[in-house]
Amino acid sequence: MRRSFRFLLRPTARQAAALPACLEDHRMLYHAALEHRRTAYARAGVSVRYGKQPAELKHIRADDPDGQARWSFSSQQATLRRLDRAFRAFFDRVRAGRTPGFPRFKGRGRFDTVEWPKDGDGCRSDSQPGHPTVAYVRLQGVGHVRVHRHRTVKGRVRTIAVKREGNRWFVVLSCDDVPAEPLPATGAVAGIDMGVASLVTTSDGGRVANARHLAATAGRLADAQRDLARRKRGSQRRRKAVTRAAALHAKVRRQRLDGAHKAALALVRTYDVIVHEDLRIANMTRSASGTMEAPGRNVAAESGLNRSILDAGWGMFLTILAHKAESAGRTLIAVNPTGTSRTCARCGHSAKENRVTQAAFACTACGHAAHADVNAAINILRAGLALRRAAEAA
Repeated sequence: MRRSFRFLLRPTARQAAALPACLEDHRMLYHAALEHRRTAYARAGVSVRYGKQPAELKHIRADDPDGQARWSFSSQQATLRRLDRAFRAFFDRVRAGRTPGFPRFKGRGRFDTVEWPKDGDGCRSDSQPGHPTVAYVRLQGVGHVRVHRHRTVKGRVRTIAVKREGNRWFVVLSCDDVPAEPLPATGAVAGIDMGVASLVTTSDGGRVANARHLAATAGRLADAQRDLARRKRGSQRRRKAVTRAAALHAKVRRQRLDGAHKAALALVRTYDVIVHEDLRIANMTRSASGTMEAPGRNVAAESGLNRSILDAGWGMFLTILAHKAESAGRTLIAVNPTGTSRTCARCGHSAKENRVTQAAFACTACGHAAHADVNAAINILRAGLALRRAAEAA
């Protein structure tokens, strides 16, 4: 298994100055490589690939001994690969007929990660293993940075990344060969219905509340964004306002992530088989405003629903649930959600009129009444078990 471990860094004053410099030089390298590709195609019709650009690094480093030459050659190669992935994704979107989104230059707030592709090449994950109490990571050009390692790293460290979030710095260790941690069998199965009122509703009637972290912080976020909008670009007061707004968003993200981990772990510990909807969240939260030629309808209501779905963090939760299920040896099944919310779990009658309200379900054929989310979760479970039986019979 592959798994990532994320830890807070505690740099010294000198290291706290070197880390932003490292990030800024990698951002400038990204911009130079992007401009190289743009200019080559605009002037000569030549497409520059990744294979050509790393060859220029040795000249760049030789011409800038106090800048680019300070950092790891491998980390700079990783930055060039990052640009190459952006171009490949752009061409994939063009071929698929979607909105392309050409790779663009990134402001300081949009370039926040530097990666070292191999532990030991310009970096070292456990640079002082004999230290009795504190862990350190060594980064070329920065030094031995103290790590708040709150849990044990398992497996073999493959890549190391440093990420800035507001005024904090984190190290992310991507590890291979992480051993699985199977849990004892419980014999229980469940279908889960994702929602806004409750984050998760299980087929046996259990519910996980939706904490609505973004809504709870909306007032403070609005104040921070209003304060940011009034500040002059480039000023010290604007930088402080940006930091304040970023800190609030980061706190919401951490709260959402913590809740998703706890909810997913509770499900994995309780059930051997978990069936969920195969949701297309990007399609569900697509802009409701439409276009000038075909404007959307009920835009305010749709926007509010989209915001609630994103605040609930369905995609984050399902990703975490998949990782925990794999590690614990549980079975996770995704089913097509079409019709699950309007089909009677007792008689199978499907009609729009069955869904009386957002919370109430009443079958117009047999009179069966239940909570709408529980009814949908039962249908999801049945569909998943049917898929499982078909797979076993094949």
